[in-house]
Amino acid sequence: MDHVVLLFSLLFTLAFADRESQKKIPSLFPNNASHKRLKRDWIWNQMHIKEEIDAPLPHHVGKITSSVRNSNAKYIIEGEFANTIFKVEETSGDVYAFERLDREKKAEYELTALIIDRRNNQSLEPPSKFIIKVYDINDNVPVFVQKVFNGSVPEMSPVGTSVTKVTAVDADDPTVSGHATVTYQVIKGDEYFTIDDSGVISTTRPDLDRETQSTYEIIVKAKDAPGTSGDSSTATVIITLSDINDNFPQFKHSSFHFKVPENISVGGEVGRVKVEDVDEPQHRNTKYSFVRGDYRDTFEIVANPYTNEGIIRPKKPLDFEKVAEYRFDIEATDPTVDLRYYRAGGSRSISTVTIEVTDVDEPPVFTKLPYEFKVMENDAEVRTLGSVWAHDPDAAKRKIRFTRRRASPNGDYIRVSDTGIIQLPKPLDREFSSSYNITVAAQEILEDGRLSDRESHAQVHVIVGDENDNAPELVYPEEPRVCENAAPGKVIVRISATDKDEQSPRGFFKYSLATEDSNFSLIENYDNTANITVKYGQFNRELAKIHYLPVIISDNGDPELSSTNTLVISVCKCNEKGNFTFCEERAKQVGVSIQALVAIFICIFTIIVLAMLLLLKKRHKKDLSGQGRSVAEIHEQLVRYDEEGGGEMDTTSYDVSVLNSVRRNGVKPEAMPSPYAQVQKPPGNTTSGAGEMETMIEEKKNEADNDRDLLPYDTLHIYGYEGAESIAESLSSLQSGSSDSDVDYDFLNDWGPRFKMLAELYGSEPSEDFVY
Repeated sequence: MDHVVLLFSLLFTLAFADRESQKKIPSLFPNNASHKRLKRDWIWNQMHIKEEIDAPLPHHVGKITSSVRNSNAKYIIEGEFANTIFKVEETSGDVYAFERLDREKKAEYELTALIIDRRNNQSLEPPSKFIIKVYDINDNVPVFVQKVFNGSVPEMSPVGTSVTKVTAVDADDPTVSGHATVTYQVIKGDEYFTIDDSGVISTTRPDLDRETQSTYEIIVKAKDAPGTSGDSSTATVIITLSDINDNFPQFKHSSFHFKVPENISVGGEVGRVKVEDVDEPQHRNTKYSFVRGDYRDTFEIVANPYTNEGIIRPKKPLDFEKVAEYRFDIEATDPTVDLRYYRAGGSRSISTVTIEVTDVDEPPVFTKLPYEFKVMENDAEVRTLGSVWAHDPDAAKRKIRFTRRRASPNGDYIRVSDTGIIQLPKPLDREFSSSYNITVAAQEILEDGRLSDRESHAQVHVIVGDENDNAPELVYPEEPRVCENAAPGKVIVRISATDKDEQSPRGFFKYSLATEDSNFSLIENYDNTANITVKYGQFNRELAKIHYLPVIISDNGDPELSSTNTLVISVCKCNEKGNFTFCEERAKQVGVSIQALVAIFICIFTIIVLAMLLLLKKRHKKDLSGQGRSVAEIHEQLVRYDEEGGGEMDTTSYDVSVLNSVRRNGVKPEAMPSPYAQVQKPPGNTTSGAGEMETMIEEKKNEADNDRDLLPYDTLHIYGYEGAESIAESLSSLQSGSSDSDVDYDFLNDWGPRFKMLAELYGSEPSEDFVY
């Protein structure tokens, strides 16, 4: 009853609400009847068309229709391929295709439909998009994605082993049943391989042997469900068989023969045996073994991992005189061969090896190596230690001569006679060297007396026994010091000793003081050391600042040896804490070695020799300067004199001694070459033309240019004016040849001896020659 009442109330509410809404609509649109518009919509059939229609163009696709009722309405389409491939009839809305369509190129086309008023091109309805779908027909053949496929499978694989997969693609619509379904078939090579519908190729035989045939070329065909053409396509598949280790190695020859000299080194190569393994190199793992012949201890066969050859090597020295030929059988096998593919009944690979040993001239062989002798040091009675012995292993059995080659330490300490006797030229000293080593060479004596070029060596080791012939020595501590106020029993220093001889097994060194009359005492520590302590205390620095304490050290050898060593102890001032505050400096021994003295003497001698050479050179220059000089050198002394001097007392303007030396010695430059031209001085009364000076200058220039032995003269000095205040006016003769007046220079004789040379030069006869 309650449900009925609730349902009735709900229906009443809805009816009331609808009535109220109808009352409000007229109030909002009072002229509703005059402006009311009917709903319009596009109406057309679903657009689709088959591809490759074999009918005359154009092909009808569909029809677009609008609910607009207008005689001026016009249909148009826009979009992809509109008005090219697809066109619409303006009044009816029928859509036509003007080309044959291919779904594999384009499966659908999207266009836009419009209806407009042909009078004003105004749109009567909003545009609407539609799609034209192209239906597929089975018109394409499956095509392989590549023309050639490659695959690989191990040889001897079981039937059904997958090799590779091929793929062919059909361009038809896969959603249409039978249009894109591809099937495969092997049309060449089907006796070895097969293919399923997914394109997987597999083997059909279990005996595919790479060594028989390593590659296979098969042809597969792809086709789809029966279509319009029923054609198919093909592809080539190259299948390679990968190698497995399924073959044993085989000897190339049934026997091998080698020749080897008897002196071949242990581990050397005698020869190589070769096998053939048809498997690939990575599956070749040949092992060689002896089958017959008891020579495993003499030879070994090692496989070369790169060539798979068996290398025969001797494990011990060969001896032609003992065994001249070896013969044994060897077998080649491969332990890594896969026994699943082993062919039962296969023959073993065995070959016979013959090794012929040839005789060579071998060096002598020592009977014992190495040799060791012992001798006591300083034993003058022992002159022979023993002997070494070697023999000729060849049939000739030649005699042997022994020679010492090397020695350590180097020196004539141990000798070897021609017959191999080890001799001592003098007693050995263990402290110099505890052992002596020499190398003895043995050579055969040939029939003509010469020594063979081949030799063998033996090491001789001589051990020198120790004799107690050295006394122990004090190991001096660094500056032992003691406070002047040291208390009795104070330990000053701990001393120790060393001995060049071997340590005696009977005990330690023994220490004692040479005298008990001192303020020091010695206490042994029984560990090869002893303590020096203060005996009474209170040292007096005024009496002695340094004490020399003799210490006796003895060993426990046989015989017992001892030495006296002086220990220098300084007495120092100390503070209250016992710290040293002042100690005298010890006098240090200063010495110069012989090498330093020789170097000093050589330096002094070199300095003396250099000083004497410099002195002689200086004296030689002085002697040369004292000799007569040429007129050219005299002229150089008068190069520059262009100012008036201080008269007769002026002796610093030029070197008068040079002029005087020429005057005294009467030097005339007859044979010496001069850097200046020799011209004849004209007579004083003769008047020369103006060209004489020019001629002289040209001659000087030509001589300076052409004579390579002369020094370069870049300046030509002309003495044309002497000075305005000189009563003699100009003394130059350069212009005398061109002067109008005759000048008599005899008045120079009245000026004194200093002008006598000028008087002789300018007052001489015209027939005399002078050099400027």
